[in-house]
Amino acid sequence: SLRAWFNEQGVATVLQWYGTAELGQIAYESEAMEGMILDEDLILEIVRPGTGEPVTDGEVGDVVVTSFNAEYPMIRLGTGDLSAVMQGASPCGRTNVRIRGWMGRADQTTKVRGMFVHPGQIAEIVKRHPGIGRARLVITGEMANDAMVLRCEVGGAPEGLAARIVDTVRDVTKLRGEVELVAPGSL
Repeated sequence: SLRAWFNEQGVATVLQWYGTAELGQIAYESEAMEGMILDEDLILEIVRPGTGEPVTDGEVGDVVVTSFNAEYPMIRLGTGDLSAVMQGASPCGRTNVRIRGWMGRADQTTKVRGMFVHPGQIAEIVKRHPGIGRARLVITGEMANDAMVLRCEVGGAPEGLAARIVDTVRDVTKLRGEVELVAPGSL
């Protein structure tokens, strides 16, 4: 959707690249726009989430990358992102390994407005408010307009509980979000 928006604004060619804060660029799109080409200085593995066992080419799995950068080497960094190796060379002529691009997360971590929110953070919010039974984080929106709502199962909520949980969400995740109190057993 972001590429389409840029095209509507008059930007004819929009290419993307895939990377992490630890490694920088891992793979990039060429004008052929058929997958993403692995950076030549990296070793890529696609593994089964949870086991680390390699999957066959074309099968979706967790992206694991090794970089022998002299200043900051990373050996088998599990990104937590899902992708798959594509067969053959890119139509643009590049011959290095290609991946299908970012296909989701291998865990329950999610990205909201460019920041990761981890399951442990939601557990911390719940821990700080003993009246919460279960909680579920719901992310909606697209193109940098993410909305985050934490649905909390609470029976007989005291006055102001939702506002206190909103403050805790901001403290723990560093993001603004809404809180919806729901009946026990509804999640």
